[in-house]
Amino acid sequence: MARRDCGAGGCGARWPSQVELFFSILERRLIRRGEFTSVECLAERIIAFINDYNRRAKPFRWTYDDRPLMAA
Repeated sequence: MARRDCGAGGCGARWPSQVELFFSILERRLIRRGEFTSVECLAERIIAFINDYNRRAKPFRWTYDDRPLMAA
C-alpha cells in the first residue's frame, strides 16, 4: 500500500476547517457572553445551542468572486 502525504493542508483539510469554523461560532454566540454556574450547566447550554443550530442550519454563503485581493 502506498502512503499518502497529508502535510500542509492535504488529505481533507476542509473537514478540520469546518470544525474550527463551528467552534468559532459556538464561542462567539454562546461561550464568550455566557455565565455558567457549573460544568453541567455549560454542557446543557452547549447541547441546546447545537440542537438549535442544527435546526436552523443553512449552507455558508461564500462571497469571494475570484478577483485578486487589493492591498490596503
